[in-house]
Amino acid sequence: MSVINWFRHADPDGARLASVFRATFDQLYDGQRTGRYRWDQLYKTEKTHFGTLIEINLQREFGFEDGLLMDYKIAGEEVDCKYSATAQWMLPPESINHLILGSVANDAKSTWSLGIVRATPENRNAGMNRDQKGSLNALGKSRIRWLFKDSPLRPNILLQLPVNIVEGILSQRSGQARVNALFRNATNMRITRNIVATVAQQEDYMKRVRNNGGARSALREEGYLILSGDYAAQRRVAGDLGCVVPDVGEFVCVRVGPVDLAKEGSVDINGQLWRALAPSDIATSAAPVIDGQ
Repeated sequence: MSVINWFRHADPDGARLASVFRATFDQLYDGQRTGRYRWDQLYKTEKTHFGTLIEINLQREFGFEDGLLMDYKIAGEEVDCKYSATAQWMLPPESINHLILGSVANDAKSTWSLGIVRATPENRNAGMNRDQKGSLNALGKSRIRWLFKDSPLRPNILLQLPVNIVEGILSQRSGQARVNALFRNATNMRITRNIVATVAQQEDYMKRVRNNGGARSALREEGYLILSGDYAAQRRVAGDLGCVVPDVGEFVCVRVGPVDLAKEGSVDINGQLWRALAPSDIATSAAPVIDGQ
C-alpha cells in the first residue's frame, strides 16, 4: 500500500512518530504551568482534544498536504486521522471508502500504536447516533495494517515511580527542593526536561539542575552525579558506569564513589576513577564535577 510504504520510508524505526506522541501528551498536561503529569488529571474536554492535537502535530512533523475530503493527502491518497485511547475510532459517513490513519497511545504503559485501514461499508458498523458516526467492526479491526504496534514511548518517570515517592517529591515547598528530591529518588532513570519543568513549575526550570545552586551542586556532597544527554562526553561516562544512558534532552542521576583500580564499570573523571554505587552503599566522597556542567 502506498501510504504504508510512505511511512516506512519517512520514519522506518518510528522515532519521529514516537516523539510526536510524547510531545502531545506533554503539551496537553502543560506540566510547567499546571503540575499535571497523568491522563486522569485532565478534564474530559482536554482528553477529547488529544485527537485534534495528534492530527495537528503529525502534520507539522511530516508536512502532509491537506486533503480535499479528509484530513491529509499522503502518497496521493485521502487519509482521515483518528485517535482513540481504546482503538474505537469513530468514523463519520464521509470517511467511507477512504483510508483511516488510526492511533492509540498509553502514557502509563509507555506505548503507542499506529495503523492503516480502509473504512469500507463491510469494515464498519452502521452509525446509530445523530451524526451517523460508526466504528470498525470485527472484520475491520482484523484488517488494520499496523505500522507500529505497542511501540515504546519515551517514559514518563512520574508514572513509573511509586505513588508515595511522587507525592513526597511534589509536596516539597520550593521548586528547587522538588527538583532535588526528583533526582535523589529517580536514580538511574531517564529524566526529561519536561519532567524537570513539571516538578519545578518555574519559568527557568533548567536553572534548578545546574551548578551554582541547582541540583548538581546541592546533591554533589551526597555523591550524586547528574549527567546530561546533550553532551557526548557525559553520555560516555554514563555508559562506562553501566547506568542508563540519557538521550538528548534527558538527564540521568547516579550515585558514585571513588575506586583505586580500574575495572569494569569504572570511569576516569579528571584523573580519578569512579564507580556507580549500589543502593546499600554509603557515599564517602562528593561526586566529581564534569566539564560542561
